[in-house]
Amino acid sequence: MELKFLEEDKHKLIFELKGEDHTFCNVLVKELQKDSSVRAAAYRIDHPLARIPTIIVEADDPKKSLKKAVSSLKKEANDFLSKVEKEL
Repeated sequence: MELKFLEEDKHKLIFELKGEDHTFCNVLVKELQKDSSVRAAAYRIDHPLARIPTIIVEADDPKKSLKKAVSSLKKEANDFLSKVEKEL
């Protein structure tokens, strides 16, 4: 995964996630949308062969919201891993 910031200001963040696809982008955007300080969160993939998602976050503090969403996803993934390891 390669992160490249394209646009950044006080309330808006646009970045590319090279090496990712719809699977991760959907999960990340849904997690961002749970945050009440996020006004908009979406992604697009301009061309299916290029496969470089662009994510747009509009929030009171988009970097803080992104960090919060990633931390939450990391916790969920670790919790799931723990449950799977217990069963196997």
